[in-house]
Amino acid sequence: MISQDHALRQFFHNVVAECYDEHVGIRDGEVTTYIADLLTDFCISDRLYPIRDVAGRPVKEVGEMLLASDPVHGSAPSFDAEREIRKHIGDYALFCTGMYPESVHKWRENENANLYDMIRAGKESYYIVSTFDLFEYAVEAPLFGRLSEAFESCMYGLNQVRSELERRLPGTVPPSGAQKFLM
Repeated sequence: MISQDHALRQFFHNVVAECYDEHVGIRDGEVTTYIADLLTDFCISDRLYPIRDVAGRPVKEVGEMLLASDPVHGSAPSFDAEREIRKHIGDYALFCTGMYPESVHKWRENENANLYDMIRAGKESYYIVSTFDLFEYAVEAPLFGRLSEAFESCMYGLNQVRSELERRLPGTVPPSGAQKFLM
């Protein structure tokens, strides 16, 4: 994990806050902090695919992640595990659709899916996380409700973050189409 005071985390916090304020009109510090922390965490590639199948292999397809999140018919051992998996699906969908929308055209093996499907999976997952609003989850549940409601705006904000990163750090952000590893 990248420390709270690391320069990269601070850089993402600044860029996300600026882009969301200027281009999207989102001035919600809790939302921008969450998204900046998400970008920072996803700099560590293992964080993109924390869900494992029964053989211990990373689950890379959103459809399989959705199946794994079901505590009744899927492999989630509890409702807490469902919440964690759904949170990851929302994070992953937001990251992919915002930072690399061109990579979303095929996110399920042998099945064509589109950007709309990924957005729907992300919004639905954040909404489900927001319904876990008791006990230790009560404080952060409203944040996930806002992320679900503003998913498209947050996605657009991340696309603006990508443009800003390309502007500030030319040659360091992978070009469009180079993100096939995400899918």
